[in-house]
Amino acid sequence: MSYFITGTDTGVGKTLVSCALLQAFAARGKHVVGMKPVAAGCGEDEQHEDVRHLRAAGNVQAARGQINQYCFQRAVAPHLAAQFVGVAIDFGRIATSLAELESVADVVIVEGAGGFRVPLNTKQDSADLQVELGLPIILVVGMRLGCLNHALLTVEAIMARGLTLAGWVANRVDADMAMPQENIAALRQRIAAPLLGVIPYLAQPDAGAAAVHLDVGLLASERDKSEVSGDLAE
Repeated sequence: MSYFITGTDTGVGKTLVSCALLQAFAARGKHVVGMKPVAAGCGEDEQHEDVRHLRAAGNVQAARGQINQYCFQRAVAPHLAAQFVGVAIDFGRIATSLAELESVADVVIVEGAGGFRVPLNTKQDSADLQVELGLPIILVVGMRLGCLNHALLTVEAIMARGLTLAGWVANRVDADMAMPQENIAALRQRIAAPLLGVIPYLAQPDAGAAAVHLDVGLLASERDKSEVSGDLAE
Protein backbone atom coordinates (compact mmCIF):
# COMPACT_ATOMS: atom_id res chain seq x y z
CA MET A 1 0.00 0.00 0.00
CA SER A 2 1.19 3.52 -0.75
CA TYR A 3 0.23 6.83 0.85
CA PHE A 4 0.79 10.42 -0.19
CA ILE A 5 1.75 12.76 2.65
CA THR A 6 0.59 16.34 2.28
CA GLY A 7 0.47 19.19 4.75
CA THR A 8 -1.48 22.27 5.70
CA ASP A 9 1.58 24.35 4.80
CA THR A 10 5.31 24.11 4.42
CA GLY A 11 7.24 23.61 7.66
CA VAL A 12 4.54 21.55 9.39
CA GLY A 13 6.63 18.40 9.80
CA LYS A 14 5.80 16.32 6.72
CA THR A 15 9.25 14.73 6.69
CA LEU A 16 9.13 13.94 10.40
CA VAL A 17 5.70 12.33 10.01
CA SER A 18 6.72 10.50 6.83
CA CYS A 19 9.75 8.99 8.56
CA ALA A 20 7.69 8.17 11.65
CA LEU A 21 5.13 6.39 9.46
CA LEU A 22 7.90 4.38 7.82
CA GLN A 23 9.16 3.29 11.23
CA ALA A 24 5.64 2.52 12.45
CA PHE A 25 4.93 0.31 9.45
CA ALA A 26 8.35 -1.35 9.74
CA ALA A 27 7.52 -2.19 13.37
CA ARG A 28 4.53 -4.12 12.01
CA GLY A 29 6.84 -6.24 9.88
CA LYS A 30 6.45 -4.31 6.62
CA HIS A 31 9.06 -3.68 3.97
CA VAL A 32 8.96 0.11 3.64
CA VAL A 33 10.53 2.85 1.55
CA GLY A 34 10.09 6.60 1.37
CA MET A 35 9.85 8.79 -1.71
CA LYS A 36 10.06 12.55 -2.22
CA PRO A 37 9.50 13.24 -5.92
CA VAL A 38 10.26 16.97 -5.82
CA ALA A 39 12.63 18.76 -3.45
CA ALA A 40 13.93 22.32 -3.47
CA GLY A 41 16.85 23.64 -1.46
CA CYS A 42 19.28 20.82 -2.18
CA GLY A 43 22.93 20.93 -1.18
CA GLU A 44 25.93 21.15 -3.46
CA ASP A 45 25.94 17.35 -3.66
CA GLU A 46 22.41 17.53 -5.15
CA GLN A 47 20.94 15.73 -2.18
CA HIS A 48 18.19 17.08 0.04
CA GLU A 49 18.10 16.69 3.80
CA ASP A 50 14.53 15.36 3.64
CA VAL A 51 15.59 12.67 1.17
CA ARG A 52 18.43 11.60 3.46
CA HIS A 53 15.99 11.22 6.35
CA LEU A 54 13.54 9.21 4.25
CA ARG A 55 16.26 6.86 3.02
CA ALA A 56 17.46 6.30 6.59
CA ALA A 57 13.93 5.57 7.86
CA GLY A 58 13.14 2.90 5.27
CA ASN A 59 14.28 -0.71 5.29
CA VAL A 60 14.23 -1.28 1.52
CA GLN A 61 17.28 -0.31 -0.51
CA ALA A 62 16.51 1.92 -3.49
CA ALA A 63 18.50 4.17 -5.79
CA ARG A 64 18.44 7.87 -5.00
CA GLY A 65 16.83 8.55 -8.37
CA GLN A 66 13.95 6.26 -7.49
CA ILE A 67 13.35 8.07 -4.22
CA ASN A 68 13.87 11.63 -5.48
CA GLN A 69 13.25 12.45 -9.14
CA TYR A 70 13.76 16.22 -9.01
CA CYS A 71 16.15 18.08 -6.72
CA PHE A 72 16.66 21.81 -7.17
CA GLN A 73 19.26 23.94 -5.41
CA ARG A 74 17.14 27.06 -4.95
CA ALA A 75 14.97 26.93 -1.83
CA VAL A 76 11.90 28.43 -3.48
CA ALA A 77 8.57 27.10 -4.75
CA PRO A 78 9.23 24.01 -6.94
CA HIS A 79 7.90 25.53 -10.18
CA LEU A 80 10.19 28.55 -9.76
CA ALA A 81 13.19 26.38 -8.90
CA ALA A 82 12.49 24.23 -11.97
CA GLN A 83 12.05 27.23 -14.26
CA PHE A 84 15.36 28.70 -13.07
CA VAL A 85 17.27 25.66 -14.40
CA GLY A 86 15.02 25.06 -17.41
CA VAL A 87 13.49 21.79 -16.18
CA ALA A 88 9.89 20.66 -16.63
CA ILE A 89 8.58 18.36 -13.89
CA ASP A 90 7.15 15.26 -15.59
CA PHE A 91 4.46 13.39 -13.67
CA GLY A 92 5.03 10.27 -15.79
CA ARG A 93 8.59 9.99 -14.54
CA ILE A 94 7.37 10.21 -10.96
CA ALA A 95 4.67 7.58 -11.54
CA THR A 96 7.23 5.20 -13.06
CA SER A 97 9.51 5.49 -10.02
CA LEU A 98 6.55 4.91 -7.71
CA ALA A 99 5.65 1.72 -9.58
CA GLU A 100 9.25 0.52 -9.27
CA LEU A 101 9.24 1.10 -5.52
CA GLU A 102 5.84 -0.54 -5.10
CA SER A 103 7.24 -3.67 -6.75
CA VAL A 104 9.82 -4.13 -3.97
CA ALA A 105 8.09 -2.70 -0.88
CA ASP A 106 4.89 -3.37 1.05
CA VAL A 107 4.45 0.31 1.86
CA VAL A 108 5.66 3.39 -0.01
CA ILE A 109 5.35 6.74 1.75
CA VAL A 110 5.36 9.57 -0.81
CA GLU A 111 6.10 12.97 0.70
CA GLY A 112 4.83 15.96 -1.23
CA ALA A 113 6.45 19.38 -1.45
CA GLY A 114 4.87 22.24 0.46
CA GLY A 115 1.11 22.22 0.85
CA PHE A 116 -1.67 20.51 -1.08
CA ARG A 117 -1.70 22.93 -4.01
CA VAL A 118 1.88 24.15 -4.36
CA PRO A 119 2.61 24.75 -8.10
CA LEU A 120 4.92 22.22 -9.76
CA ASN A 121 5.00 23.61 -13.30
CA THR A 122 3.27 26.34 -15.32
CA LYS A 123 -0.06 24.49 -15.43
CA GLN A 124 -0.08 21.79 -12.74
CA ASP A 125 0.28 21.69 -8.98
CA SER A 126 0.77 19.11 -6.26
CA ALA A 127 -2.96 18.37 -6.19
CA ASP A 128 -2.76 17.36 -9.86
CA LEU A 129 0.15 15.05 -9.04
CA GLN A 130 -1.86 13.45 -6.27
CA VAL A 131 -4.76 12.87 -8.67
CA GLU A 132 -2.31 11.39 -11.19
CA LEU A 133 -0.87 8.96 -8.64
CA GLY A 134 -4.27 8.19 -7.11
CA LEU A 135 -2.95 7.39 -3.64
CA PRO A 136 -4.86 7.75 -0.38
CA ILE A 137 -3.69 10.85 1.47
CA ILE A 138 -2.45 11.40 4.99
CA LEU A 139 -2.66 15.04 6.03
CA VAL A 140 -0.14 16.58 8.43
CA VAL A 141 -1.66 19.43 10.40
CA GLY A 142 0.92 21.77 11.89
CA MET A 143 -0.60 22.70 15.24
CA ARG A 144 -0.20 26.45 15.49
CA LEU A 145 -2.40 29.54 15.30
CA GLY A 146 -4.45 29.40 12.09
CA CYS A 147 -4.30 25.61 11.74
CA LEU A 148 -8.07 25.11 11.94
CA ASN A 149 -8.72 27.16 8.82
CA HIS A 150 -5.73 25.69 6.98
CA ALA A 151 -6.68 22.11 7.85
CA LEU A 152 -10.36 22.42 6.96
CA LEU A 153 -9.63 24.19 3.68
CA THR A 154 -7.12 21.48 2.78
CA VAL A 155 -9.57 18.69 3.61
CA GLU A 156 -12.20 20.44 1.49
CA ALA A 157 -9.75 20.68 -1.43
CA ILE A 158 -8.81 17.00 -1.10
CA MET A 159 -12.47 15.99 -1.22
CA ALA A 160 -13.14 18.29 -4.19
CA ARG A 161 -10.47 16.44 -6.19
CA GLY A 162 -12.16 13.11 -5.52
CA LEU A 163 -9.23 11.88 -3.45
CA THR A 164 -9.36 9.71 -0.33
CA LEU A 165 -8.24 11.19 2.98
CA ALA A 166 -6.99 8.08 4.77
CA GLY A 167 -6.10 9.85 8.00
CA TRP A 168 -4.47 12.88 9.55
CA VAL A 169 -1.75 13.63 12.07
CA ALA A 170 -1.63 16.56 14.49
CA ASN A 171 1.97 17.72 14.84
CA ARG A 172 2.80 20.23 17.59
CA VAL A 173 5.14 22.63 15.79
CA ASP A 174 4.55 25.53 18.21
CA ALA A 175 5.38 24.72 21.82
CA ASP A 176 3.52 27.84 22.99
CA MET A 177 0.29 27.31 21.06
CA ALA A 178 -2.73 28.16 23.20
CA MET A 179 -5.38 25.48 23.77
CA PRO A 180 -3.90 22.77 21.52
CA GLN A 181 -6.16 19.98 22.77
CA GLU A 182 -9.25 22.09 22.16
CA ASN A 183 -8.06 22.78 18.62
CA ILE A 184 -7.48 19.08 18.01
CA ALA A 185 -10.96 18.32 19.36
CA ALA A 186 -12.44 20.87 16.96
CA LEU A 187 -10.72 19.18 14.03
CA ARG A 188 -11.83 15.72 15.13
CA GLN A 189 -15.42 16.94 15.12
CA ARG A 190 -15.06 18.18 11.56
CA ILE A 191 -12.77 15.66 9.84
CA ALA A 192 -14.29 12.24 9.19
CA ALA A 193 -10.94 10.52 8.59
CA PRO A 194 -9.21 9.01 11.63
CA LEU A 195 -6.70 10.93 13.70
CA LEU A 196 -3.62 8.70 13.51
CA GLY A 197 -1.86 10.42 16.37
CA VAL A 198 -0.76 13.61 18.08
CA ILE A 199 2.97 14.24 18.00
CA PRO A 200 4.08 16.44 20.91
CA TYR A 201 6.42 19.35 20.38
CA LEU A 202 9.92 17.96 19.86
CA ALA A 203 12.76 20.44 20.33
CA GLN A 204 14.91 18.04 18.31
CA PRO A 205 12.64 16.28 15.78
CA ASP A 206 13.20 12.53 15.90
CA ALA A 207 11.29 9.99 13.83
CA GLY A 208 11.58 7.28 16.46
CA ALA A 209 10.19 9.54 19.17
CA ALA A 210 7.36 10.59 16.85
CA ALA A 211 6.52 7.06 15.69
CA VAL A 212 5.41 5.93 19.15
CA HIS A 213 2.59 8.47 18.97
CA LEU A 214 1.18 7.09 15.70
CA ASP A 215 -1.28 4.24 15.25
CA VAL A 216 -1.16 3.10 11.62
CA GLY A 217 -3.55 0.31 12.58
CA LEU A 218 -6.30 2.92 12.27
CA LEU A 219 -5.77 3.11 8.52
CA ALA A 220 -8.41 1.26 6.51
CA SER A 221 -5.82 -0.90 4.73
CA GLU A 222 -4.46 -2.14 8.06
CA ARG A 223 -7.92 -2.67 9.58
CA ASP A 224 -8.95 -4.72 6.57
CA LYS A 225 -5.92 -6.98 6.97
CA SER A 226 -6.59 -7.40 10.68
CA GLU A 227 -10.16 -8.43 9.97
CA VAL A 228 -9.01 -10.99 7.42
CA SER A 229 -6.44 -12.40 9.85
CA GLY A 230 -9.08 -12.67 12.55
CA ASP A 231 -7.55 -10.06 14.88
CA LEU A 232 -10.89 -8.28 15.17
CA ALA A 233 -13.13 -11.32 15.10
CA GLU A 234 -16.23 -11.25 17.27
